[in-house]
Amino acid sequence: MSETLQATGAEQEAEQAEREAPDQDVDRGGERSSDSEDLLVREGDIAGDYLERLLDLLDYDGDIDLDVEAGRAVVSIDGGDDLEKLVGPRGSVLEALQELTRLAVQQETGVRSRLMLDIARWRESRRAELAEIGRANADKVLASGQPVKLQPMTPFERKVVHDSIAAIEGVHSESEGEEPHRRVVVFPAD
Repeated sequence: MSETLQATGAEQEAEQAEREAPDQDVDRGGERSSDSEDLLVREGDIAGDYLERLLDLLDYDGDIDLDVEAGRAVVSIDGGDDLEKLVGPRGSVLEALQELTRLAVQQETGVRSRLMLDIARWRESRRAELAEIGRANADKVLASGQPVKLQPMTPFERKVVHDSIAAIEGVHSESEGEEPHRRVVVFPAD
């Protein structure tokens, strides 16, 4: 239990740092700063090697795709029949693997990674579900004028819900509670 809280706390710190950190890239005639881009590519390579060794140990098939999006390394694993086992219930195994992969990258680079891991396109499909949850609850709040509390969510889930609610006029959202029971609350606009 404490390991889960530590991983979630580390993820919260990473989210907070992401919101507060200024963009480190410098535009040079259409080109991004090569230092930060190179570090992200290196993070992706280290993560890819780490995850490839893991898949080999488990004897799971999967194609690893490395990318850089929105100032973070993104690693996706697709293609294998057994990959759903690496997602786990509500993405719990995926979250743990993401944290372990971030730690492996940090050990190599000496820098805390904000790497995002997706397996079997779970995050992609979960984003769509969460955005719909956010919209549906915003509609409830707009109709009733009363706040709505959602079920506890991971930092990833809360961010997606907050983003979907932020796009709707007449409502706003806040997070309340402590991990692992932290949840989104949707309020009518003042």
